Amino acid sequence: MYKVIYPGFAGILILLLAIAGVAQGQTVTLDYYFNHESHHTADGDQRYHYLWEDHANTGFSIWGNSFKQLGMTLRTLETAPTEVNLKGTSIYIIVDPDNSKESPQPNYILEKDAVNISKWVKAGGILVMMANDSANVELPHLNILAGKFGLHFNNDLQNHVIDDAHFNDGTAIITDMGIFKTATKVFLKDVCSIQLTGEAKAVLKSANGAVIACKTRYGKGTVFAVGDPWLYNEYVNGRLTTGFENDKAAADLALWLKKQIP
Repeated sequence: MYKVIYPGFAGILILLLAIAGVAQGQTVTLDYYFNHESHHTADGDQRYHYLWEDHANTGFSIWGNSFKQLGMTLRTLETAPTEVNLKGTSIYIIVDPDNSKESPQPNYILEKDAVNISKWVKAGGILVMMANDSANVELPHLNILAGKFGLHFNNDLQNHVIDDAHFNDGTAIITDMGIFKTATKVFLKDVCSIQLTGEAKAVLKSANGAVIACKTRYGKGTVFAVGDPWLYNEYVNGRLTTGFENDKAAADLALWLKKQIP
């Protein structure tokens, strides 16, 4: 006969804590603090650009669905990142921090923010930094954070696309098939390049060979950086010409990021 062993109270408590830890580690938090653009409408000032809940071209709803299909929970952070309010987040995404043109009082990434975020990554957090071309993003303060990981967003313009008749000028070269396992051709336009040091490795390159996306390890955590917001709805919802697979890239990247969670 088989002997049935019933766990004691301590065993049950450990099991419950383990389950809670797994659930807690499946949250994707999108920054709404450093990027806080708004535009005036008949109903007053409205947030827009790179929001989970925005289903228009400017939103991140499609990429958000990629995470939800993996069983992950979407969250937003409208305050500066601290040890307390990053707790429970496994993936933290910062997109296109505001410059003074986009916000009358932008929340710049300060040294204390960079320290808080880097400590969180070192402990096992997964950070995604998405910049933009220098005319549309605040690079100096973003580079305070990037520098913690041996990265630097350059003040340049890669993969410039004049109009819709020249989409192929936005073709990027995939250098890491371990991330993009189903996407074979991807589009990024008007991107800044990234300077790498240390263990950082290129993931995507521009048509002329400049690094425009990379990955690196930092302590127990991982950093993925790209020189453009890239995966917002306008460029994953079929507006691109035939052959580009940004929709597959969005799903590939979401899956890879989830797999990096310690």
